Amino acid sequence: MNKQINSIAVLGAGTMGAGIAALAADKNCKVLLLDISNEAANKGKENIINPKRPMMSNLENIKYINVGSFENDFYRIAEYDWICEAVVENLDIKKKIFSKIEKYRKRNSIVSSNTSGIPLKEITRGMPESLLKDVCITHFFNPVNVMKLCELIPSKKTSVEVIDKISFFLENILQKGVVYGKDTVNFIGNRIGCFFMLKGLHEGLYARNNNFSIEKSDALLSKPIGLPPTGLYGLIDLIGLDVMYSVGKNLETNLPEKDLGLAFVTLPDAELKLYEKGQLGRKTGGGFYRIKINTAGDKLKEVYDLKAEVWKQSKLETVDYNLDTMLEDSPEGMYIWNVMGMSLLYAADLIPEIADDIVNIDNAMKWGFAWRKGPFEILDQLNPIKVLRKCESLQIKIPKMLQILRDSSHKTFYSDNQEFLNLNGEYEKIK
Repeated sequence: MNKQINSIAVLGAGTMGAGIAALAADKNCKVLLLDISNEAANKGKENIINPKRPMMSNLENIKYINVGSFENDFYRIAEYDWICEAVVENLDIKKKIFSKIEKYRKRNSIVSSNTSGIPLKEITRGMPESLLKDVCITHFFNPVNVMKLCELIPSKKTSVEVIDKISFFLENILQKGVVYGKDTVNFIGNRIGCFFMLKGLHEGLYARNNNFSIEKSDALLSKPIGLPPTGLYGLIDLIGLDVMYSVGKNLETNLPEKDLGLAFVTLPDAELKLYEKGQLGRKTGGGFYRIKINTAGDKLKEVYDLKAEVWKQSKLETVDYNLDTMLEDSPEGMYIWNVMGMSLLYAADLIPEIADDIVNIDNAMKWGFAWRKGPFEILDQLNPIKVLRKCESLQIKIPKMLQILRDSSHKTFYSDNQEFLNLNGEYEKIK
């Protein structure tokens, strides 16, 4: 089988679509970038070569990108090997685009959606068999030219040949780290990452009751335990409370009935107040943090006091804690356990629902959320036996993979011989 994809039509020239187009052109691929109008498509192309934030390493390769509009140029997708839909996260719009794709695409071309959380079965419901065998999700993380992760999600009817071909291209040409997920809400990275963020917001009351400032909370949930330096609140400022609100609504509708995450899908009262008044994060000039310029022209970082509902000067917090702290009974330990520890347990209960093995989950969190180690690598670092004891002492239901480990002859999820624990409780070679 010819494993090479030489051309890609990207439908949608926003941040993600432009990023995908730029990455492909950077690898000398022929690219068609379409949007609702020529103006919108050209704006996407201009953003690719913006001198302040270029999306390409070789700006001369912009010559490989041609632009057009959905109305006048959609028929041109027939010339391309892979059609990647990257329009707004709206199911109805995506379904209309997919119907149009099937009308114009060439036989056996690959069709994918870059959705970050809408199940493929919803997008393709009622579509013909001729499309279903060629379709998948290719979920790139933003910014596309920086983030290593691409989640690859087949439908139940996607052919093995299509997955082999697109995965080869993603890994060997676009140089992405591919993880293989299931067609479930938010797939792998966002399913676990959004649980971490929403659970973290709900633990804010515990933090405030223990007199933890937002800065201290972020210090506890950042570098000391192997997470990015933004911490929790800094990360949500970057993403936006409006996005978190929408993510919660999507999860509320689509999570399985007994999923642990259902308890945290709505924003807590304090954060809901910020959302309702438009204090969303960096995009609105401030959320939990903001930068102010004083009369002398100096930049000052301020933090929002959720109790007093006023801005205060932010103070740098340094903490002398680490991952092992979450197994302790101190307020700091319980806070880390309540957020990070519960996120690890959540991940350990999602196999085989969202992925077939622990390796895909670990890679998704490292490559997509910049965790230093994946959930199961962290559990190994903590010692799974100690985690099991903690769960038993707190009367927490033991998640599936920890049950499998406990009942096996092994003591860790990974061996020293590049092996991982599978669903049968046996070590399997990492491919």
